[in-house]
Amino acid sequence: MSDYNNDRKDLGDQGTEDTLKGKLKETAGKVQSKLGHATDNPKEEARGDSKQFEGKTQSTVGHTERKIDNTLDPNK
Repeated sequence: MSDYNNDRKDLGDQGTEDTLKGKLKETAGKVQSKLGHATDNPKEEARGDSKQFEGKTQSTVGHTERKIDNTLDPNK
């Protein structure tokens, strides 16, 4: 059985991962939204807008995680 503490990511690493995933999701949402607009598909456009919001939120959370990690351990 693996040790739980060894499976956990450092808060800064998790923040970096969340920021990157959020930016990718935000970009995908922009493309999806523009595609929905171009094809006159309001549902697809709304899905893209929603995905953009999710990505921006995830990216903000990741940035906050990194700031917290840097505050807790400034010697990193």
